[in-house]
Amino acid sequence: QEQVAESGGGLVQPGGSVRLSCAASGFTFSTTVITWHRQAPGKERELVARILDTGTSTYYLDSVKGRFSMSRDNAKNTVYLQMNNLNPEDTAVYYCGVVEKGTSRVFWGQGTQVTVSS
Repeated sequence: QEQVAESGGGLVQPGGSVRLSCAASGFTFSTTVITWHRQAPGKERELVARILDTGTSTYYLDSVKGRFSMSRDNAKNTVYLQMNNLNPEDTAVYYCGVVEKGTSRVFWGQGTQVTVSS
């Protein structure tokens, strides 16, 4: 059974850093595309970053370019989102999405809250 679980969120001060993790099971992980989305209160969910099965990061939201970095460790079935120089506008629930190769079904985790505040 497919499972996706995010971790690593919390309260961080403006200018600070946090690393989110996304652990997936039940997949042939090395063949999946992984996305990070976020949803702030009152706003729609938006795509923040995406990484291909090859490890190439293909997309970053303009507002996070140069501050966020996505990577994957296929041996650990885990993807990371390193977030630096955070600002209050980054406050949101961050969701990891695992796109299954072949079917293109997307499996979501429960999300992890990131709050940027002094």
